[in-house]
Amino acid sequence: MTTSTQGVTEVTDADFAAEVLGSELPVLVKFTAVWCGPCRQLKPVLAAIAAEEAARLRIVEIDVDRNPETTVRYGVLATPTMMVFRAGEPVKSIVGARPKRRLLEELEDVLA
Repeated sequence: MTTSTQGVTEVTDADFAAEVLGSELPVLVKFTAVWCGPCRQLKPVLAAIAAEEAARLRIVEIDVDRNPETTVRYGVLATPTMMVFRAGEPVKSIVGARPKRRLLEELEDVLA
């Protein structure tokens, strides 16, 4: 089941393929965990970007502890890790929290 918090949808191992790999828009996936402080810092940043860039980018998050299959498949070793998927393929990986402006700069090529 997918839940949404401020424009950021939560996905699981079960619906990752449909929600992310099958998306027409590029999708930024935040690999997160409840115990991860920097992940919590990133939440309002991603919510703001999700609202501003809704026409060009979809943002979802997946809990690494509850969804080990997807986490292992993409070799995620640290949280937060953000991966951008376009046409079902990972095209960018960003590890660690960022301020909004810097994150948008790093996503420029994906949003172009």
